[in-house]
Amino acid sequence: MIQSVAGVTIWTDSVDRLRDFYHGVLKLPTHSTRPNFVAFDLGSVRLNVGLHSRVEGRTRDPYRVMVNLGVTDIHRVHEALAAQGVTFIRAPEREHWGGWVATFSDPDGNILQLLQQPARTPSPDCGPNPPSTATK
Repeated sequence: MIQSVAGVTIWTDSVDRLRDFYHGVLKLPTHSTRPNFVAFDLGSVRLNVGLHSRVEGRTRDPYRVMVNLGVTDIHRVHEALAAQGVTFIRAPEREHWGGWVATFSDPDGNILQLLQQPARTPSPDCGPNPPSTATK
């Protein structure tokens, strides 16, 4: 059975353009580089950029697939990327479920999101010494 997402590949007609954006602007660490393919290391997942003969120019349907990039301080990351010229479609906003989302696009028009998970607070009955249910 499928256990996880191992990676996501964004196909392009210019690996150099997207490599410069993902590594140079977003500061994603490079896992490996080949002439027409770059893999970025995001923990247990690889975000890849690769040359594909059937891809030309900007994406025709940028909302079809959206890559969420996890961050711990969305406001700091948003400010740093905006200072580097990244144009945001949506500034950081708190979602109804408690997390924060900010949306932008890469040079090919692929839509990406910064995603900050909500702070987790333990349930009152999940502490180190849960209340006893035993009766005396």
